[in-house]
Amino acid sequence: MSASSQNPKRNSTGNGSRPSSKDGPKKNIWSSMLDSAATGKRLPEKNLLILGGTPESQREFLEAYSADTSDPSLSNERRNRKGKLPPVANQFALGYTYLDVLDADQEDTLARVSAYLLSEPSISFAPLLKPLLTPQSIPDTSVVILLDWSDPWTWVRRLREWVRLLRHVLISLDDETKVVMEENMALWRERKKGLDASSTGTQAATAGSVVLGPGEWDEELGIPLCVVCQGTDKMEKLERDHGWHEDEFDFIHQFLRTLLVKHGASLIYTKPYNANNLHVVLHSLLGIHSLLKKLSLKAQFIERDQILIPTNWDSWAKIRVIREGSNIEGISTAWSIEIQDPPEPLTNNTEPTEDENAEEDGTSAVAIYEQTIKDPKRTTSLSYPGSQQSGNKIEVETSDMQGFLTKQLEVLEQLKIEDEKDRAAKKAPQLEMSPLEDNSRVNEHIGPVQFNMGGIQVDADDMLQKLKDREANRTQRKDPVSSPGDEKAHNQALANFFAGLVKKPGGTSSPRGSPSV
Repeated sequence: MSASSQNPKRNSTGNGSRPSSKDGPKKNIWSSMLDSAATGKRLPEKNLLILGGTPESQREFLEAYSADTSDPSLSNERRNRKGKLPPVANQFALGYTYLDVLDADQEDTLARVSAYLLSEPSISFAPLLKPLLTPQSIPDTSVVILLDWSDPWTWVRRLREWVRLLRHVLISLDDETKVVMEENMALWRERKKGLDASSTGTQAATAGSVVLGPGEWDEELGIPLCVVCQGTDKMEKLERDHGWHEDEFDFIHQFLRTLLVKHGASLIYTKPYNANNLHVVLHSLLGIHSLLKKLSLKAQFIERDQILIPTNWDSWAKIRVIREGSNIEGISTAWSIEIQDPPEPLTNNTEPTEDENAEEDGTSAVAIYEQTIKDPKRTTSLSYPGSQQSGNKIEVETSDMQGFLTKQLEVLEQLKIEDEKDRAAKKAPQLEMSPLEDNSRVNEHIGPVQFNMGGIQVDADDMLQKLKDREANRTQRKDPVSSPGDEKAHNQALANFFAGLVKKPGGTSSPRGSPSV
């Protein structure tokens, strides 16, 4: 008898046999494998809060961020693939869109960025921002504040209201979220000293291990911040229309850096078709790293339209180099005081309010800034630090290029019509060969003129001279009425004239200077 016959249950439980339903609960092997694969391919989620600007400038920012122009070897197809944006919903309240961040080869996706867009710093929008800030999302969230070179005189006021709104939202968060924010900022402060937060462990989260300079990180917001100044191509218009010089651009540059170093924020200038490494700055803030290419971020502060100040790079010593004699300490202190208040609505009113009049004593950073960089709608002249204000107006209203050319075309058409009228009113100059005039200059060039009259060669000069003599005799008569005797004398003179033509010496007339034949 075989072993199998002695133990009939061995067929069902031995090696190589299929398990029966009585062997225990079923294990869903395929579900666990799919979950494992999905977890491995899950994209890192990043959040970007874009504050300020208009729907158009916000879309321009997203296009500049998504377009990678750092690698000139990229084909147009791959570049367009990266620069193509999904639909952007930013017309009302809190807008939204998303961006897939591709690697250097434009094939692999590194992360998905959810972009939330808000145009006005109204306190009524605070409940929309609060749900976006959770203990899980804080380490993967950054804030961008958009400014535009079309109205730089409003920058500091706008920046103040956005910072006030952010502070209002952050203060209202629960304690657990605030703890995560503090740890997140501690990691960013450690990066100032060149430490890798991922390798130093808990030591990197100790804020006391970092020695900060004056004015650095003393008003941290709990979230990395970047201020983007768009449209540097409009700097030429400021020079042409408002008489700006390097002093004004340097003043703005220094003022912004004085404020942003307090928040540990970065600053970047951009213009259309030149993002100025914008994607590198934002990837650094969001913690997105390429697997194929290490992106370097260097500060740029020489060219006025290519400013790039990374996080943790700036200090008061570097800021003072831009302009001498600036009161960095006073500006920094004033900013810390006025950002404590709740946000105020931004209006287009050109008349100063009571609060603005109260700030004229110099205790407000906004007032200090707007006393130098003035709105041309509220004044016809600008006063700059270290310069004497003159009474001459330098504000000139200009039109765009197409409007200017259209007006010039109308002026040219009007001038053309006037020229045609002038030419029609004036008689055209004519060369008249009057028999009563002596055209000696013409005769010098063409010589004697002769013609054939009844088979006789007649000298035109002689005939003209005789006709002139006849006219002279006629004008010398005093009696306006001719008598029959006079008529007879005239007829006789005319007969003698023609007889003289017939009886010219030589029998036949010939051209002057040529012998008779």
